Parts: sequence; C-alpha cells; structure tokens
Amino acid sequence: MVSYARVTTLIVLIATASSTGLWAQEPERNWPAYGGDPGGMRHAASAQINTANVGRLKVAWTYHTGELDLYNGTSAASKAAFEATPLMVDGTLYFSTPSGRVFALEAYSGTEKWVYDPKVDLRKDYSEITSRGVSTWPGPDLPDHKGQRRIFSATIDGRLIALDASTGKPINQFGKNGVVDLREGIGAISVTSPPAIIGNTLVIGSSMGDNQRLNYEKGVVRAYDVLTGKLLWSWDPIPRDPSDDAYATWQGEKAMLTGAANAWSILSTDPERNLVFVPTSAPSPDYYGGERKGQNLYANSIVALNASTGKVVWYFQVVHHDLWDYDIAAQPALITVRRNGRDVPAVAVGTKMGHIFLLHRETGEPLFPVEERPVPPSSIPGEQASPTQPFPVLPKPLGIQKVTVEDAWGLTEQGRERARQRIASLKNDGPFTPPSFQGTMVAPSNAGGIHWGGVSYDPNTNLLVTNINRLVAVIHMIRRENRDDEAASKMSLRAEIGRQEGTPYMMKRDYLIGGEGNVPEMETRPPWGTLAAIDMNSGELKWEVPLGFMYDPREYPDAIEWGSLNFGGALTTSGGLTFIAATLDNFFRAFDTETGKLLWQHELPAGGQATPMSYVLHGKQFVVIAAGGHGKLGTKLGDTVVAFALGE
Repeated sequence: MVSYARVTTLIVLIATASSTGLWAQEPERNWPAYGGDPGGMRHAASAQINTANVGRLKVAWTYHTGELDLYNGTSAASKAAFEATPLMVDGTLYFSTPSGRVFALEAYSGTEKWVYDPKVDLRKDYSEITSRGVSTWPGPDLPDHKGQRRIFSATIDGRLIALDASTGKPINQFGKNGVVDLREGIGAISVTSPPAIIGNTLVIGSSMGDNQRLNYEKGVVRAYDVLTGKLLWSWDPIPRDPSDDAYATWQGEKAMLTGAANAWSILSTDPERNLVFVPTSAPSPDYYGGERKGQNLYANSIVALNASTGKVVWYFQVVHHDLWDYDIAAQPALITVRRNGRDVPAVAVGTKMGHIFLLHRETGEPLFPVEERPVPPSSIPGEQASPTQPFPVLPKPLGIQKVTVEDAWGLTEQGRERARQRIASLKNDGPFTPPSFQGTMVAPSNAGGIHWGGVSYDPNTNLLVTNINRLVAVIHMIRRENRDDEAASKMSLRAEIGRQEGTPYMMKRDYLIGGEGNVPEMETRPPWGTLAAIDMNSGELKWEVPLGFMYDPREYPDAIEWGSLNFGGALTTSGGLTFIAATLDNFFRAFDTETGKLLWQHELPAGGQATPMSYVLHGKQFVVIAAGGHGKLGTKLGDTVVAFALGE
C-alpha cells in the first residue's frame, strides 16, 4: 500500500519541477539552530533528495579545518571529537571544531569566509575536547529584527564569545571585549554544547568531569542578554533554598555539598510559550548517593523554565536518586502529536535507559502512562537506592535491559567461555540494579540506550527515529581503605577508576568487552547498535534495524547484521529519508524512514561521530556532516566537513 506521506512527497516533487531544471523552484531553507529548529526536531523540510533518487547522492564539496595540526605535542587527540552540527543562515555555514575554533563557509561551495581562534590551551587536562556547535542571533523567532547577526560560541575553558557573523571578529559591546567568563563565581567548568537562543536571551548550561569527588561545581543554568552579555538569571538544579519543596528530597549532612546535576547537553526552547527545556544530569558523584539520600529533585529531570525569569514551570524526573550516570544526554524534542482528534504540544525525552517519555509541553504530564515499578535495593552500606523508578508503558524501552549467561558472546568458543564466566561472576537483577562490591552489570550503560545523539522527528509520518547503543557497563564499588587491593589495581585497558572523594567508596567502571589492544571482543550477543522508529501517536515501535558494523565483513560476513556502537544523531527529511553516520565503521548512511531499509551509504574520510544537517541554497539541497572522528572511541581522526548533493 502506498502511504499518504509518500504520495504527498511525490506531489511536492512534481510541483517543484520546472522547464529550467527540476529543482529550480525549490525554496531556500536555512538551518538556524543545532536541531534545525529551536525545539530540536532535526528534520529537513526539503524533499529534493528522496527515496527515489538518493542513490545519486555525491560529494558536492569538502573542507579541511586543519584541526589535527593543533594536537601535535599534546595528548588532545586521545580526547578530541569533532561532534559539531553546522548552522546555515544567510547563505553561510557556521560551525566549531573540538578546540573551539569557529569557521564560516560559503554554503554553496564550501569556500572559507573567516576563522576565529579562541586559542584554547590544549595542554590542560580537560575531561573531553569537543564542541557540538554554535548558536546565532537573531533567531527564527525574531523574523523582522534588523540587528547585526551574531554567532555565539562557548569553549571547553569556560568562555562565552560573541562574534560578528560577517567578519568573525569579537563584538566588543558584549561582556568584556566580546567575552563572558563562565567560570567566574562557579569554578572549573567547560561547555561542550551550543547555547540556546530565545528572543534576546541566551541560555547556557555547563559540562564537568565525573566520578572524582562529592563537591563538584554547581551545575547552574544561566541566562544572558544577547546584546550586552549581562547576566539575567541563574538556576541551580540542586535546590539550595529550604523553601523549595524539592529541598526535602536531598537528605544528609553533606547533601548540600553535592555538585553537578548540570545540563551539558543541548537545551530546547519554545518561543511561543516562553519556555526553555533543560535536560539535567546526575548529581556528584555518579555511582554513590549515600551523602545525598532521597529522590534528588531536580537532578536527572527535564525541567521547563520560564525564559524571562528562570523560574521552574514544571519538571519531570526520569531517574530517582541516580546511581548509574544516567544523565539526560539527549536534546528534548518539541513535537506535536494527535490525541482524541486534536493536536497536542509535546516534548519527547530520550534517555540513556532506552526510555522515551512523552510529556505535555505546557504541564509536564505524561501523554502515555508511566508506572513507578519496584527495582532492586542496594547492598552497599550507607546507600539507600530508590525503591521504585519511573517506567514508560509506551513507548516500550529500547536497548538491552537485562543480562544473563545466555547473552554471552564471543568471536571464538574460547571467547564465549570467557564471557560466560565473566557474566556469571557479576550481578544483574534487571534495570536499575545498583552498583555492588561483587560487580554489577548496568544495562543499558552510561553510554546508552539513547545518548547525546538524541532523537529526530518526521512530522509527515509522526515517526521518531533514534539510534541505540546496546553496551553493558560493569561497576565495582571499592572500599576506600582497600584502594590498593586487587579489585582496584587489576584494570583492563578500558577500565577507569573514579575516586569519589568525600565518600567512603571508590568506583571502577569497565564494560563487557574483552580482547586486547585495539581488537575489542564484545561479550554480549549482537546487535550492539540499532536504529529504531516509533510512531509517536500510538507509541508503538514501527521498525528497528542493526546500525553499522564493528568487524570487517570480509572476515566476518555476518558483521553487517551485528550493528555498531555509535555516537552522533540522525536527521530525517521530507524526502522520506533518515541520514545517520555515528558508527565505528566511518560510513554515512541513508535509510527509508517508513521501513528502515538501507538505501545509500558512503565511506567518510574519518569517523562521523556527529549529527548531520541539511539546507537548500540556490535551488539545491545539501546534506552536511562533520567527519573528524572520536579519540576516546578510537575511530579515525580527521578534520573534514563533507557536503553531499544530487549528481546529474
């Protein structure tokens, strides 16, 4: 059966044809925000590139940033990731590199216009070296504003910078010579995601390291005047005021020493309702909450703030008393769904647990049922895990949710036996099994489920598309007095130790991955990465397919069905396509959004751990992605921006 959406696309294609060229009448379409629109749908309205002609997609131009030259003599390459999604406004492409350099390119040809270098010192010890993009003002909610266009960039060394979009020069009237010091009054924070713009207000979160101590910096969200850089308001996700009802959900003498709960991912805005949607993270430290007993509101929550005042309008907590590093890593997606024959404004919240919560945008009330279900208790002295956690009835959880010996996997029988023995020695009683001395398998892991790549939404089909990691973390709690014991000292190449200072325990985090060196051997059965589509009117899963491969298909022919770990997001289009890279195999792919069928793929010059975007300029649709790799993942590093368009 031919769908209504497919027929509509065909009509649009016919209507845009002309005697001077099939696409000559295609209207110009900008990409003015990280997610395409302020609400982060990540959808391109153009149907020029579609399911019928995507096979003709060719490289239109490439651009090299020269970023790798900056890493020489430093350890930056091991932490660097080119995760940026460019903007396109006024015929110009704007993006940032891991070191925070900002580039402006002519969007049709890829010709460089200017480069701004904030001169970040890459010799310092940053948790990660990345920048997911920049922001621009005036935004689409100010269509008639005649002000000088500005580009805003935030850096890993804690600076907010305003640039003249035409020249790349700092705007001296903003802050101090174009710069606001975000560390002032807070401490050693970074910023890895672009700020949100709503009207004449800029709203920004922060990033910081994990697992090292109780008293991390405050995870405040702050708003600034886009013209002057004046601080307008700030909001701390950890309520320090006893008059706030949420204050009572932080219990213990050291509870107010807790830091983080910061918003390091991308914020969304609703200009019509004057709301900013903030995805918050875990309080510090991630894996022990004995010093912060209680539910811990507003951590691990989606919080709607009044954009003018910073006051909480509503909140919804997706994890109570987080012990698993279950930050909300994905940008909230503001979408519209049908309920009882009416359009309802909603926000879709994707989580590392593989849960997707669909909430009413104005009230935070769930639009699908959410159940508080019993979860396992903690065995760690001093810890009080939440007795229940919220589970959405629909959509059903995505990704691996429980691990047993039957899930053991390996490339050889010897590898499978090692995996069986390891899994048998560890603890997993289902979702939200707390960390333990024995060692707990956390499924999904801190890498997802759904990670910072987030979700995209096709309003033509009401399908929400997201990529999933099916990776299991292994968490060992270690008594601080035994810090030199065997559990702490015997680390695999992929393990890390979190000191969690200020608490009685250290933490060791590893993953169910065996093998040696650069040849990892997954220890749970595939697929390890998938792409899925959900009908957001019904909440039902429409399809789910393996995404990418991690082993050479020439040696392991079944590898194309095994999927890949992935970081980066998807783009949907009105041409019925979903574009995504993200995988460890360096391929950029296009899938049929309605069926999940793979229609096209192209090998990138480096890892594509970024989210693509699309625009139309001079009648031609382009799809663009950053291909620069990811140091921590070990994908091939590079410095390329690649633009695709239809060939003749």
